[in-house]
Amino acid sequence: MLPPMRTFWPGSVLIGLLCIAVTAPANAQPDAVAVAESLFNRGLADMLAGKYQTGCPALTESYRLDPRAGRLFTLAECEAKWGRTATAVARYNDFLSFYSRLSESEQLKQYDRYKLVLEQRDALVPLVPQLTLSLPADAPAGTLVQRDGITLEGPSLGIALPVNPGEHVVTTRAPGGPTHEVRFTIEKSEQKTIELEVKLPEAPPATPADQPPTHQSALPPSQRDEGASRTPAPAGTSGRRVLAYVAGGLGLGGLIAGGVTGAMALSESRLAEEDCDDVGSGRAVCKTAEGKAAGKRAKDLGLVSTIGFGAGAALAGTALVLFLTEPSSSGSQASATTGAQAGAAPRHPAGAVSWSLLAGPTGGGVVVRSQW
Repeated sequence: MLPPMRTFWPGSVLIGLLCIAVTAPANAQPDAVAVAESLFNRGLADMLAGKYQTGCPALTESYRLDPRAGRLFTLAECEAKWGRTATAVARYNDFLSFYSRLSESEQLKQYDRYKLVLEQRDALVPLVPQLTLSLPADAPAGTLVQRDGITLEGPSLGIALPVNPGEHVVTTRAPGGPTHEVRFTIEKSEQKTIELEVKLPEAPPATPADQPPTHQSALPPSQRDEGASRTPAPAGTSGRRVLAYVAGGLGLGGLIAGGVTGAMALSESRLAEEDCDDVGSGRAVCKTAEGKAAGKRAKDLGLVSTIGFGAGAALAGTALVLFLTEPSSSGSQASATTGAQAGAAPRHPAGAVSWSLLAGPTGGGVVVRSQW
Protein backbone atom coordinates (compact mmCIF):
# COMPACT_ATOMS: atom_id res chain seq x y z
CA MET A 1 0.00 0.00 0.00
CA LEU A 2 1.41 3.39 -1.01
CA PRO A 3 2.10 6.09 1.58
CA PRO A 4 0.16 9.34 1.39
CA MET A 5 1.18 11.34 -1.66
CA ARG A 6 1.22 15.04 -2.09
CA THR A 7 -1.61 15.34 -4.56
CA PHE A 8 -5.00 16.98 -4.68
CA TRP A 9 -6.26 14.88 -7.57
CA PRO A 10 -9.77 13.52 -6.92
CA GLY A 11 -10.25 9.79 -7.47
CA SER A 12 -12.61 10.29 -10.38
CA VAL A 13 -10.09 12.49 -12.18
CA LEU A 14 -7.30 9.93 -11.69
CA ILE A 15 -9.47 7.13 -13.09
CA GLY A 16 -10.28 9.32 -16.03
CA LEU A 17 -6.60 9.91 -16.70
CA LEU A 18 -5.98 6.18 -16.55
CA CYS A 19 -8.77 5.29 -18.95
CA ILE A 20 -7.73 7.79 -21.64
CA ALA A 21 -5.08 5.64 -23.31
CA VAL A 22 -5.26 6.78 -26.92
CA THR A 23 -3.48 10.10 -26.76
CA ALA A 24 -0.61 9.79 -29.20
CA PRO A 25 -0.31 8.61 -32.81
CA ALA A 26 0.16 4.87 -33.08
CA ASN A 27 3.22 3.51 -34.87
CA ALA A 28 2.32 -0.16 -34.49
CA GLN A 29 0.54 -2.38 -37.01
CA PRO A 30 -3.29 -2.49 -36.86
CA ASP A 31 -3.31 -6.06 -35.52
CA ALA A 32 -0.80 -5.16 -32.82
CA VAL A 33 -2.85 -2.09 -31.87
CA ALA A 34 -5.97 -4.22 -31.43
CA VAL A 35 -4.11 -6.72 -29.24
CA ALA A 36 -2.51 -3.91 -27.23
CA GLU A 37 -5.92 -2.28 -26.68
CA SER A 38 -7.39 -5.57 -25.45
CA LEU A 39 -4.47 -6.14 -23.08
CA PHE A 40 -4.74 -2.57 -21.79
CA ASN A 41 -8.42 -2.91 -20.97
CA ARG A 42 -7.85 -6.22 -19.16
CA GLY A 43 -4.79 -4.90 -17.29
CA LEU A 44 -6.62 -1.73 -16.23
CA ALA A 45 -9.58 -3.75 -14.94
CA ASP A 46 -7.27 -6.02 -12.91
CA MET A 47 -5.38 -3.03 -11.51
CA LEU A 48 -8.58 -1.30 -10.37
CA ALA A 49 -9.63 -4.58 -8.77
CA GLY A 50 -6.30 -4.84 -6.90
CA LYS A 51 -5.03 -7.80 -9.01
CA TYR A 52 -1.61 -6.31 -9.68
CA GLN A 53 0.12 -9.66 -10.32
CA THR A 54 -1.90 -10.04 -13.53
CA GLY A 55 -2.78 -6.43 -14.29
CA CYS A 56 0.76 -4.98 -14.42
CA PRO A 57 2.19 -7.68 -16.79
CA ALA A 58 -0.80 -7.16 -19.14
CA LEU A 59 -0.16 -3.40 -19.17
CA THR A 60 3.55 -4.00 -19.81
CA GLU A 61 2.80 -6.11 -22.89
CA SER A 62 0.23 -3.58 -24.08
CA TYR A 63 2.80 -0.77 -23.97
CA ARG A 64 5.39 -2.95 -25.74
CA LEU A 65 3.02 -3.64 -28.64
CA ASP A 66 1.73 -0.06 -28.92
CA PRO A 67 3.92 2.46 -27.04
CA ARG A 68 1.74 5.42 -26.11
CA ALA A 69 1.90 7.95 -23.30
CA GLY A 70 -1.40 6.82 -21.78
CA ARG A 71 -0.33 3.17 -21.62
CA LEU A 72 3.00 4.11 -20.02
CA PHE A 73 1.32 6.34 -17.44
CA THR A 74 -1.14 3.60 -16.47
CA LEU A 75 1.67 1.04 -16.23
CA ALA A 76 3.66 3.32 -13.89
CA GLU A 77 0.59 3.75 -11.66
CA CYS A 78 0.06 -0.03 -11.53
CA GLU A 79 3.67 -0.66 -10.45
CA ALA A 80 3.36 2.02 -7.75
CA LYS A 81 0.13 0.53 -6.36
CA TRP A 82 1.74 -2.94 -6.43
CA GLY A 83 4.49 -1.65 -4.12
CA ARG A 84 7.31 -2.10 -6.65
CA THR A 85 8.70 1.34 -5.93
CA ALA A 86 11.97 1.02 -7.88
CA THR A 87 10.13 -0.15 -11.01
CA ALA A 88 7.46 2.52 -10.59
CA VAL A 89 10.07 5.32 -10.36
CA ALA A 90 11.76 3.96 -13.52
CA ARG A 91 8.38 3.95 -15.34
CA TYR A 92 7.62 7.50 -14.20
CA ASN A 93 11.01 8.60 -15.54
CA ASP A 94 10.21 6.85 -18.83
CA PHE A 95 6.98 8.85 -19.04
CA LEU A 96 8.84 12.13 -18.43
CA SER A 97 11.29 11.23 -21.20
CA PHE A 98 8.38 10.32 -23.48
CA TYR A 99 6.65 13.62 -22.62
CA SER A 100 9.75 15.65 -23.53
CA ARG A 101 9.68 14.25 -27.07
CA LEU A 102 6.03 15.16 -27.75
CA SER A 103 4.98 18.17 -29.77
CA GLU A 104 3.67 21.23 -27.98
CA SER A 105 0.05 20.35 -28.72
CA GLU A 106 0.52 16.78 -27.51
CA GLN A 107 2.26 17.98 -24.34
CA LEU A 108 -0.74 20.17 -23.64
CA LYS A 109 -3.01 17.10 -23.78
CA GLN A 110 -0.71 15.19 -21.40
CA TYR A 111 -0.04 18.07 -19.02
CA ASP A 112 -2.29 16.81 -16.22
CA ARG A 113 -0.54 13.44 -16.29
CA TYR A 114 2.82 15.18 -16.41
CA LYS A 115 2.12 17.09 -13.15
CA LEU A 116 0.82 13.93 -11.45
CA VAL A 117 3.90 11.94 -12.51
CA LEU A 118 6.25 14.52 -11.02
CA GLU A 119 4.43 14.39 -7.68
CA GLN A 120 4.18 10.61 -7.60
CA ARG A 121 7.84 10.12 -8.52
CA ASP A 122 9.15 12.60 -5.96
CA ALA A 123 7.07 10.91 -3.26
CA LEU A 124 8.37 7.41 -4.15
CA VAL A 125 12.09 8.13 -4.56
CA PRO A 126 12.86 8.21 -0.78
CA LEU A 127 11.07 4.87 -0.37
CA VAL A 128 13.18 2.97 -2.91
CA PRO A 129 15.57 0.47 -1.18
CA GLN A 130 19.24 0.54 -2.12
CA LEU A 131 21.19 -2.73 -2.41
CA THR A 132 24.97 -3.10 -2.71
CA LEU A 133 26.40 -6.46 -3.80
CA SER A 134 30.14 -7.15 -3.73
CA LEU A 135 32.35 -10.14 -4.45
CA PRO A 136 35.17 -11.26 -2.14
CA ALA A 137 38.67 -10.20 -3.10
CA ASP A 138 39.71 -13.77 -3.95
CA ALA A 139 36.77 -14.41 -6.30
CA PRO A 140 38.05 -15.98 -9.56
CA ALA A 141 37.89 -13.95 -12.73
CA GLY A 142 34.73 -14.63 -14.71
CA THR A 143 32.53 -15.27 -11.66
CA LEU A 144 28.86 -14.97 -12.68
CA VAL A 145 26.53 -12.91 -10.46
CA GLN A 146 22.76 -12.88 -11.02
CA ARG A 147 20.06 -11.06 -9.05
CA ASP A 148 16.54 -12.36 -9.62
CA GLY A 149 17.72 -13.90 -12.91
CA ILE A 150 19.37 -10.68 -14.15
CA THR A 151 23.13 -10.89 -14.76
CA LEU A 152 25.14 -8.16 -13.04
CA GLU A 153 28.43 -7.25 -14.68
CA GLY A 154 31.44 -5.77 -12.91
CA PRO A 155 30.29 -2.10 -13.02
CA SER A 156 27.06 -3.10 -11.20
CA LEU A 157 28.95 -4.59 -8.24
CA GLY A 158 30.17 -2.62 -5.26
CA ILE A 159 27.70 0.27 -5.75
CA ALA A 160 24.19 0.90 -4.40
CA LEU A 161 21.45 0.02 -6.89
CA PRO A 162 17.69 0.57 -6.54
CA VAL A 163 15.59 -2.58 -6.00
CA ASN A 164 11.96 -3.28 -5.20
CA PRO A 165 11.06 -4.06 -1.59
CA GLY A 166 10.54 -7.72 -0.74
CA GLU A 167 12.43 -10.99 -1.20
CA HIS A 168 15.31 -11.34 -3.64
CA VAL A 169 17.55 -14.20 -4.78
CA VAL A 170 21.23 -13.71 -5.69
CA THR A 171 23.36 -16.49 -7.14
CA THR A 172 27.11 -16.68 -7.75
CA ARG A 173 29.03 -19.24 -9.76
CA ALA A 174 32.78 -19.40 -10.36
CA PRO A 175 33.98 -20.89 -13.67
CA GLY A 176 33.63 -24.65 -13.33
CA GLY A 177 32.27 -24.36 -9.78
CA PRO A 178 28.85 -24.96 -8.20
CA THR A 179 26.13 -22.32 -7.93
CA HIS A 180 25.77 -20.62 -4.54
CA GLU A 181 22.41 -19.05 -3.71
CA VAL A 182 21.47 -16.50 -1.06
CA ARG A 183 17.94 -15.27 -0.30
CA PHE A 184 17.15 -12.09 1.62
CA THR A 185 14.39 -9.54 2.19
CA ILE A 186 14.79 -5.78 1.95
CA GLU A 187 12.31 -3.21 3.28
CA LYS A 188 11.26 0.22 2.00
CA SER A 189 13.92 2.92 2.33
CA GLU A 190 16.43 0.29 3.57
CA GLN A 191 20.07 0.34 2.50
CA LYS A 192 21.61 -3.13 2.54
CA THR A 193 25.13 -4.34 1.71
CA ILE A 194 25.82 -8.02 1.09
CA GLU A 195 29.25 -9.57 0.49
CA LEU A 196 28.59 -12.58 -1.67
CA GLU A 197 30.11 -16.02 -1.23
CA VAL A 198 31.68 -17.94 -4.10
CA LYS A 199 32.07 -21.71 -4.10
CA LEU A 200 35.32 -22.75 -5.78
CA PRO A 201 35.54 -25.88 -7.99
CA GLU A 202 36.35 -29.05 -6.10
CA ALA A 203 39.76 -30.60 -6.81
CA PRO A 204 39.46 -33.91 -8.73
CA PRO A 205 40.31 -37.05 -6.73
CA ALA A 206 43.87 -38.30 -7.05
CA THR A 207 44.26 -41.09 -9.59
CA PRO A 208 46.72 -44.00 -9.16
CA ALA A 209 48.98 -42.35 -11.72
CA ASP A 210 49.22 -39.25 -9.52
CA GLN A 211 50.22 -41.23 -6.40
CA PRO A 212 54.00 -41.52 -5.81
CA PRO A 213 55.39 -45.02 -6.37
CA THR A 214 56.44 -47.08 -3.38
CA HIS A 215 60.21 -47.45 -3.53
CA GLN A 216 61.71 -50.71 -2.39
CA SER A 217 64.28 -48.80 -0.35
CA ALA A 218 61.46 -47.61 1.95
CA LEU A 219 60.75 -51.21 3.03
CA PRO A 220 62.58 -52.99 5.90
CA PRO A 221 65.72 -54.97 4.87
CA SER A 222 64.01 -58.30 5.50
CA GLN A 223 61.12 -57.42 3.20
CA ARG A 224 63.47 -56.06 0.55
CA ASP A 225 65.47 -59.31 0.52
CA GLU A 226 62.33 -61.40 0.47
CA GLY A 227 60.84 -59.40 -2.38
CA ALA A 228 64.05 -59.60 -4.36
CA SER A 229 64.20 -63.39 -3.96
CA ARG A 230 60.57 -63.84 -5.01
CA THR A 231 60.63 -61.46 -7.97
CA PRO A 232 61.83 -63.23 -11.11
CA ALA A 233 64.38 -61.46 -13.27
CA PRO A 234 62.75 -59.95 -16.32
CA ALA A 235 63.39 -61.74 -19.56
CA GLY A 236 65.56 -59.81 -21.97
CA THR A 237 68.67 -59.88 -24.12
CA SER A 238 71.62 -61.56 -22.37
CA GLY A 239 75.08 -60.03 -22.14
CA ARG A 240 76.50 -62.79 -24.40
CA ARG A 241 74.04 -61.98 -27.13
CA VAL A 242 74.80 -58.25 -26.85
CA LEU A 243 78.49 -59.07 -27.22
CA ALA A 244 77.67 -61.19 -30.27
CA TYR A 245 75.79 -58.29 -31.85
CA VAL A 246 78.68 -55.93 -31.17
CA ALA A 247 81.28 -58.35 -32.55
CA GLY A 248 79.16 -59.04 -35.61
CA GLY A 249 78.70 -55.36 -36.31
CA LEU A 250 82.42 -54.65 -35.92
CA GLY A 251 83.25 -57.62 -38.11
CA LEU A 252 80.96 -56.42 -40.86
CA GLY A 253 82.47 -52.96 -40.62
CA GLY A 254 85.99 -54.43 -40.86
CA LEU A 255 85.12 -56.43 -43.97
CA ILE A 256 83.59 -53.38 -45.64
CA ALA A 257 86.62 -51.23 -44.73
CA GLY A 258 88.98 -53.92 -46.03
CA GLY A 259 87.09 -54.12 -49.31
CA VAL A 260 87.05 -50.37 -49.84
CA THR A 261 90.70 -49.83 -48.97
CA GLY A 262 91.65 -52.86 -51.09
CA ALA A 263 89.96 -51.36 -54.13
CA MET A 264 91.72 -48.07 -53.48
CA ALA A 265 95.08 -49.88 -53.15
CA LEU A 266 94.60 -51.61 -56.54
CA SER A 267 93.83 -48.27 -58.19
CA GLU A 268 96.95 -46.65 -56.73
CA SER A 269 99.03 -49.70 -57.71
CA ARG A 270 97.99 -49.37 -61.38
CA LEU A 271 99.12 -45.75 -61.39
CA ALA A 272 102.46 -46.75 -59.88
CA GLU A 273 102.98 -49.55 -62.44
CA GLU A 274 102.43 -47.14 -65.32
CA ASP A 275 105.02 -44.68 -63.99
CA CYS A 276 107.58 -46.91 -62.24
CA ASP A 277 109.88 -49.82 -63.27
CA ASP A 278 110.73 -52.73 -60.98
CA VAL A 279 114.53 -52.96 -60.57
CA GLY A 280 114.48 -56.00 -58.28
CA SER A 281 115.02 -56.55 -54.52
CA GLY A 282 111.59 -55.00 -53.86
CA ARG A 283 112.68 -51.65 -55.27
CA ALA A 284 111.29 -49.57 -58.13
CA VAL A 285 112.47 -46.58 -60.08
CA CYS A 286 109.73 -44.01 -60.84
CA LYS A 287 109.82 -41.41 -63.55
CA THR A 288 107.83 -38.83 -61.60
CA ALA A 289 107.14 -37.96 -57.98
CA GLU A 290 103.43 -38.66 -58.59
CA GLY A 291 104.15 -42.27 -59.47
CA LYS A 292 106.32 -42.70 -56.39
CA ALA A 293 103.57 -41.24 -54.17
CA ALA A 294 101.01 -43.58 -55.77
CA GLY A 295 103.23 -46.54 -54.97
CA LYS A 296 103.48 -45.50 -51.33
CA ARG A 297 99.73 -44.99 -51.06
CA ALA A 298 99.13 -48.39 -52.60
CA LYS A 299 101.37 -49.99 -49.99
CA ASP A 300 99.69 -48.19 -47.06
CA LEU A 301 96.19 -48.94 -48.32
CA GLY A 302 97.06 -52.56 -48.85
CA LEU A 303 98.19 -52.83 -45.20
CA VAL A 304 94.94 -51.23 -44.00
CA SER A 305 92.91 -53.54 -46.23
CA THR A 306 94.72 -56.61 -44.88
CA ILE A 307 94.08 -55.55 -41.28
CA GLY A 308 90.45 -54.75 -42.04
CA PHE A 309 89.79 -58.10 -43.70
CA GLY A 310 91.55 -59.98 -40.95
CA ALA A 311 89.87 -58.21 -38.09
CA GLY A 312 86.47 -58.37 -39.79
CA ALA A 313 86.71 -62.09 -40.39
CA ALA A 314 87.89 -62.72 -36.84
CA LEU A 315 85.09 -60.64 -35.29
CA ALA A 316 82.49 -62.29 -37.49
CA GLY A 317 83.75 -65.67 -36.38
CA THR A 318 83.62 -64.59 -32.74
CA ALA A 319 80.00 -63.45 -33.16
CA LEU A 320 79.12 -66.83 -34.63
CA VAL A 321 80.78 -68.69 -31.76
CA LEU A 322 78.97 -66.54 -29.19
CA PHE A 323 75.63 -67.30 -30.80
CA LEU A 324 76.32 -71.04 -30.97
CA THR A 325 77.55 -71.31 -27.37
CA GLU A 326 74.76 -69.19 -25.76
CA PRO A 327 72.83 -71.32 -23.22
CA SER A 328 69.00 -71.42 -23.43
CA SER A 329 67.16 -68.97 -21.14
CA SER A 330 64.89 -71.70 -19.74
CA GLY A 331 67.85 -73.88 -18.80
CA SER A 332 69.67 -71.00 -17.11
CA GLN A 333 66.61 -70.05 -15.08
CA ALA A 334 65.97 -73.64 -14.08
CA SER A 335 69.56 -74.18 -12.94
CA ALA A 336 69.58 -70.86 -11.07
CA THR A 337 66.30 -71.75 -9.33
CA THR A 338 67.59 -75.22 -8.37
CA GLY A 339 70.82 -73.77 -7.03
CA ALA A 340 68.95 -71.13 -5.01
CA GLN A 341 66.60 -73.76 -3.50
CA ALA A 342 69.55 -75.99 -2.53
CA GLY A 343 71.40 -73.05 -0.98
CA ALA A 344 74.32 -73.50 -3.36
CA ALA A 345 76.18 -70.68 -5.07
CA PRO A 346 75.21 -70.10 -8.71
CA ARG A 347 77.48 -71.83 -11.21
CA HIS A 348 78.80 -70.42 -14.47
CA PRO A 349 77.56 -71.97 -17.72
CA ALA A 350 79.51 -74.94 -19.00
CA GLY A 351 80.78 -73.17 -22.10
CA ALA A 352 82.96 -70.11 -21.35
CA VAL A 353 84.34 -68.11 -24.27
CA SER A 354 86.92 -65.33 -24.16
CA TRP A 355 88.45 -63.35 -26.97
CA SER A 356 91.10 -60.71 -27.62
CA LEU A 357 91.95 -58.51 -30.59
CA LEU A 358 95.53 -58.53 -31.97
CA ALA A 359 97.00 -55.99 -34.36
CA GLY A 360 100.54 -55.44 -35.70
CA PRO A 361 102.44 -53.67 -38.43
CA THR A 362 101.86 -56.47 -40.93
CA GLY A 363 98.44 -57.79 -39.93
CA GLY A 364 95.94 -58.51 -37.15
CA GLY A 365 93.39 -60.95 -35.84
CA VAL A 366 91.23 -62.16 -32.98
CA VAL A 367 92.13 -64.97 -30.58
CA VAL A 368 89.06 -66.90 -29.31
CA ARG A 369 89.37 -69.27 -26.33
CA SER A 370 86.59 -71.64 -25.32
CA GLN A 371 86.32 -74.00 -22.37
CA TRP A 372 83.91 -76.98 -22.43
